[in-house]
Amino acid sequence: MALADELNEILNEIRSALPEVTGAIVATSDGLSIAHSLSGGDPTRVAAMVATALGLGKRICDTLGGGQFSEASVVGTGTQIFVYAAGTKGVLSLMARPGGNVGLIHLIARDAAQKIATLLQ
Repeated sequence: MALADELNEILNEIRSALPEVTGAIVATSDGLSIAHSLSGGDPTRVAAMVATALGLGKRICDTLGGGQFSEASVVGTGTQIFVYAAGTKGVLSLMARPGGNVGLIHLIARDAAQKIATLLQ
C-alpha cells in the first residue's frame, strides 16, 4: 500500500472515531502536505502553518529545557487545533469543534502520531 493511502486510512480512522474532529492533516516537518481530510482551508497553507507550530513548540521546549516537544493546542472561539509531533519528520494536526472531548482526542491522536512516525521513518 502506498504511503499516502496508509496515511489517509489513519486520518479516516480518526475522523470516524471522533465526530467532533472537523479536519485532519499530516505534513512533513518542513511544511509539505502529505495527506489530509480537511473540511475547509487550503491544505498547502494549513501544512505550512502546522509545521511552523511544530517548529515553534520545539524551540520553546529547547529554550526552556522542556525536553522533546510532543504536542500543542490552540483554542479559538470557533475551533480547537491540536498539533502532534510525528517523529522527527512529520506532524499531525486535528481541528475540532469547541467542547469536544479533549482527552479522547489526545488518546486517539497520540496513537495515530506514533503510527505516522513509523510510516515516515
